[in-house]
Amino acid sequence: MMTRNDVLAVLDLLREAGTDVVIAGGWGIDALLGEETREHRDLDLLHRREQEAGVVAALESAGYAETLDWRPARFVLSHPSGPEIDLHPLEFAADGSAVQSSLDPAEPFRYPAACFVTGTIGTATVRCISAEQQALFHQGYEPAGHDVADMRRLAEKFGIDTHF
Repeated sequence: MMTRNDVLAVLDLLREAGTDVVIAGGWGIDALLGEETREHRDLDLLHRREQEAGVVAALESAGYAETLDWRPARFVLSHPSGPEIDLHPLEFAADGSAVQSSLDPAEPFRYPAACFVTGTIGTATVRCISAEQQALFHQGYEPAGHDVADMRRLAEKFGIDTHF
């Protein structure tokens, strides 16, 4: 499991390495809600593609090793004690928007500049993606129970349509 302390330690490590990351996935939802709502298997981080070497080097210095490579869309680094970090490389445009490759090159994931917001984990302010972007990325697949609960919480707090 990826605990709050694990998340904050990873964010500190990456900040010290001079890299710029944004939280997505379950921890991103908890950051938007301002509370930890469930256990998390991993931490989803978006990073600037040009900073990838620095991100990987910093995480490797903390004992993480690559365990999955689906580049250019994503890759995973795992720690021997269990935590996993799911990394998503982004190409940023001058207007602050970004694009992430997908497994289908014709259909990349798009991030409008306005989707990069802040939330809180514990007492720390963190960068994360917006509730609307979270809802968009939770479409097109059969949701697990935690996905339904996450979307319900976002709908209640932010008044957005989450489609399930």
